[in-house]
Amino acid sequence: MRVLTGIQPSGDLHIGNYFGSIKQMVEAQSQSQTFAFIANYHAMTSVSDGKRLGELTMQCATDFLALGIDPEKSVFWVQSDVKEVLELYWILSSFTPMGLLERAHSYKDKTAKGFATNHSLFSYPVLMAADILLFGSDVVPVGKDQIQHVEIARDIAIKFNNQYGDILTIPEFRVQEEVATVPGIDGQKMSKSYGNIVNIFGQEKEQLKTIKKIVTENVALEEPKEFENCNVYSMAKLFLEGENLIALQERYKRGGEGHGHFKMYLAEVMWEYFRDFREKREYFEAHQDEVIEILKAGAAKARKIALPTIEKIRSVTGIKY
Repeated sequence: MRVLTGIQPSGDLHIGNYFGSIKQMVEAQSQSQTFAFIANYHAMTSVSDGKRLGELTMQCATDFLALGIDPEKSVFWVQSDVKEVLELYWILSSFTPMGLLERAHSYKDKTAKGFATNHSLFSYPVLMAADILLFGSDVVPVGKDQIQHVEIARDIAIKFNNQYGDILTIPEFRVQEEVATVPGIDGQKMSKSYGNIVNIFGQEKEQLKTIKKIVTENVALEEPKEFENCNVYSMAKLFLEGENLIALQERYKRGGEGHGHFKMYLAEVMWEYFRDFREKREYFEAHQDEVIEILKAGAAKARKIALPTIEKIRSVTGIKY
């Protein structure tokens, strides 16, 4: 089984990225053929500074490796290093009804928030479909907000296969319900695009400063607090299980503590959780040449795997004559 995920290098990796897809990919490495890529073409919808995009791409690669992506177990590359994805993107565009893209939730949501209404943002799901279908992906781990994009990839693949035969694998999405939507500090879905993230790496004081901004209800210190819909609790439970999670729930119920206390606790738990990852990141940060070599080797593997699929597509569509 092939499992694929991609992350945009459009800003700092945050806990929504980690629990929504990266953690699942790391765990899948010992059980499946895993593909992980840095979606720098996609990031161009929000990052227009070329120098900055290059820096963020290397930062993202460093973070991926620190968080457990193993280039010996996974195929790990930068999207733009496998140009065949753009070729397939164009071919798939011929099988993509306009109405399908017009109904995309992500496009409507971002334009409503003031994002520029350009073609790259509109056709984003087609490029994502090419990412998925080029490598014969069986499973794509996503958050709830990305389910529709996998469904669009399925629709496009089915239309293509109806025309030319069973060439493209029909992918399935995988959502872990407990982390399907990780809230940001404002209570909306955590997203780099919305600027509401709690990043994974960075200075401890800055991380605490961000966590203190999490929106909570105004409840008197001595009063019991509801944990079910609390943004702080929703983040904290990602890091806790068993007795530790029950203990936090009891603290909410008995009162005597404010949300500020729970924010401090979240900061402590999160800082400890990522301790080993930070140490590993320091190594890769100091060995960027090694990161570049890993990415080059990964791109070579990815192109080799993609070649049989793109050759078939070229043949049946008449691109190769």
